Amino acid sequence: MTKSRHLIALDLDGTLLTDDKVISERTKKTVLKAKDEGHIVVIATGRPHRASIDYYRELGLDTPMVNFNGALIHHPNDHKWDALHSPLPVRTALKIVDTCYTLGVRNVLAEVRDHIYIDRYDEELMEIFHANTQDSIIKIGSLKTELDEDPTSILIHPQEDHIQALRDHLDQEHASVIEHRKWGAPWNVIEIVRKGLSKAVGLEKIARYYNIPSNQIIAFGDEDNDLEMIEYAGVGVAMNNGIDELKKLAKHITASNEEDGIGIFLEEYLNLNVHTN
Repeated sequence: MTKSRHLIALDLDGTLLTDDKVISERTKKTVLKAKDEGHIVVIATGRPHRASIDYYRELGLDTPMVNFNGALIHHPNDHKWDALHSPLPVRTALKIVDTCYTLGVRNVLAEVRDHIYIDRYDEELMEIFHANTQDSIIKIGSLKTELDEDPTSILIHPQEDHIQALRDHLDQEHASVIEHRKWGAPWNVIEIVRKGLSKAVGLEKIARYYNIPSNQIIAFGDEDNDLEMIEYAGVGVAMNNGIDELKKLAKHITASNEEDGIGIFLEEYLNLNVHTN
């Protein structure tokens, strides 16, 4: 469509990644081609650094990354880059932990960058949260006594029938200081970060760094933690597997994460000549 330089922001789960958590061959080739033609590719995810860095390396990126839905904006390869870490106050976090105990959630986990505090050991949950990497320091035990620093995020694994009650309580008691999002099925995890944070905050900082105007930002997403980013980007693209609210907000809808949605859109929009076997 145009040869001007674009900033391309990629959500991971349900967007860049297939349901098997891999980057499809067509999408990978297309993203690499976009990079070769001078476009800037960044990852913007709710995941922590440790659960994103392998995909960052697979795409050969050398750009800043947005983790924890904007609570951590940093450059994995350049520690002099002006990183921004915006954790929750520990007092607020402990009040939320109290609520979790009162409601009897399955588990609650707090992260301070790549340090992990988990209430009860759970092998499956640790795998989902990529907590078993060598970079992680893990403390297991009651967060009431173990958590003693401001967490980047809190992840709650509620009982299925408590999800709405928990989110209502978070709105009533903590809306002025936190943002909360729900992961998609099958996990239905509730993720909490400091008020005012979103992927759009990170994307705006990165766009300023590269001097890219918003009308040349292409952002892809599928869930409610992508809403602000899709609205902020001049070219907001919802995946076909995304939630209805996001599709209504997006300027474009592409094929699903299982059908090379990112690859198809970028090939057409950026007029990329990608040779696929």
